[in-house]
Amino acid sequence: MEAAISYSPLLILLLGTLSVVLCIVVFGLPAYISLMLSAIVVGMMTPYTGDGSAWVVAVENAMKEFGVTAGKVSFVIAIASVLGLAMTESGAAEKIVNRLIHVFGERRAGIALLVSGFILSIPVFFDTVFFLLMPLAIALTQKTGRHFVLFVMAISCGAVITHSIIPPTPGPLLMAESLQLNLGLVIIAGLLAGILPAIAGYKYAQYQNVKISIFPPRMSDETEDNKIDRLPSFGLSLMPILLPLLLIIGASVIKVVQPDSSDMLTQCILFLGEKNVAMFLGLIVSLYLWAKGQGLNLKQLGSKMERPLEIAGLIILITSSGGAFGAMISKTGLGDMIEAISANGFSMNLIVVAWVMAVVIKLAQGSGTVSVITTAGIMAAIVGSGADLPYHPIYLFMAIGYGSMVGSWMNDSGFWIVGKLSGMTEQQTFRSWTMLLVIIGTVGFLQALVMSYVLPLT
Repeated sequence: MEAAISYSPLLILLLGTLSVVLCIVVFGLPAYISLMLSAIVVGMMTPYTGDGSAWVVAVENAMKEFGVTAGKVSFVIAIASVLGLAMTESGAAEKIVNRLIHVFGERRAGIALLVSGFILSIPVFFDTVFFLLMPLAIALTQKTGRHFVLFVMAISCGAVITHSIIPPTPGPLLMAESLQLNLGLVIIAGLLAGILPAIAGYKYAQYQNVKISIFPPRMSDETEDNKIDRLPSFGLSLMPILLPLLLIIGASVIKVVQPDSSDMLTQCILFLGEKNVAMFLGLIVSLYLWAKGQGLNLKQLGSKMERPLEIAGLIILITSSGGAFGAMISKTGLGDMIEAISANGFSMNLIVVAWVMAVVIKLAQGSGTVSVITTAGIMAAIVGSGADLPYHPIYLFMAIGYGSMVGSWMNDSGFWIVGKLSGMTEQQTFRSWTMLLVIIGTVGFLQALVMSYVLPLT
């Protein structure tokens, strides 16, 4: 056994977080390597009293926790990646948008695009939704002759909210696992908690639409390359999203209402509502629509699935390494230290702490996903199961998710995606995209803070 220097849990937390930021920002390392190296650094500073080399054990523990997190989230992330592409290629996403524009009318096309982004970003990543909806925003502007900035900001507003607070996107999924939250509750709470920030964001979009005047860029002819002759029905188009969400929510309700029931119907509902099974069923529907829409056989379908699975592999690496970092933080005794500090009369609101921490990490290194998984791991180490909190840990979930939106600037890929595709200058992107996220993130945080007092759910 080796003698080890004793570090304060708060110092370990500070050095571990600093390590993540330095590795990404200063040394330019990929996020998943930065998180794994930082997890090992945290492990090496954590007191160890067992046999063998403390540093070797630190590496082994970090790798084990990486595997634990991967086992919890990797299958769902892989499925979501394929499901998102399938909805795009099959025309299901286009059908949803067209129907919403028909329902709301061209005069309220901005609201239709906001709702479209809100719905589609549940299984589809933000940048994909933005790429998908931008040609429609340009076409609507060319038809109406106005409101381009409103359309761009409406898409961004709807897509960024659900991308940040509703599973199965990686950040929210890992947050739910880290904070030991019921996935059905997270989905319902995320949908409800996204309404007020979406309204606030849309109001700001309307304001900036008057202030910023730009012409939309020309659409590339490539947008017509994969045009399919006949779009699926609206009901079928929604099924890849609605089916897994409803199954997961149904299973969550059963767990609350009949936690000890062993009858066949209950067991079937619980099985179908297990997140991996539910997402797989949604994937089957989306693949059916894709194959039918483009006349693909199973071999062709399998070949086309390789690209989104490659993207999913990188996301799984980032998410799993973030889980390892959070797990290593939890072994430092940080939660016990915070509890002792609170017992001695020093009170801190952890919702505020979670939001500020997520904002700072996002500002420092630019990635909302890294901000979410890093902050979630730290907060999980502090609160444990959340049993001693005066409010439900779902409010910590909301604070982290909304905090990870704030601070999008030139080190964030989203800043450049929105700015370049819309033809805005950097200054215009700051005034529109960056400030939009500040408003959404702040309103979402204040909503969580107020609701933790009004409706603590404990």
